[in-house]
Amino acid sequence: MTSLNYSIEKEYGVISESTKGWKKELNLVSWNNRNAKYDLRDWSPEREKMGKGITLTEKELIVLRDLLNEMDL
Repeated sequence: MTSLNYSIEKEYGVISESTKGWKKELNLVSWNNRNAKYDLRDWSPEREKMGKGITLTEKELIVLRDLLNEMDL
């Protein structure tokens, strides 16, 4: 299994937390020493494990923001 090298450059916030302590977070993350992207995923309490997530460029995040702002929630 390939190991992942990551660095959380900026923490934006926690969206939710499970009863087991896993947190769904939005962060700016550099994966394998590449340019950082916005990252939304679940992290275990000590960040030793992570769930599947999505990464977005700044342009993609702006489009997502605009789509969410247009929704009637």
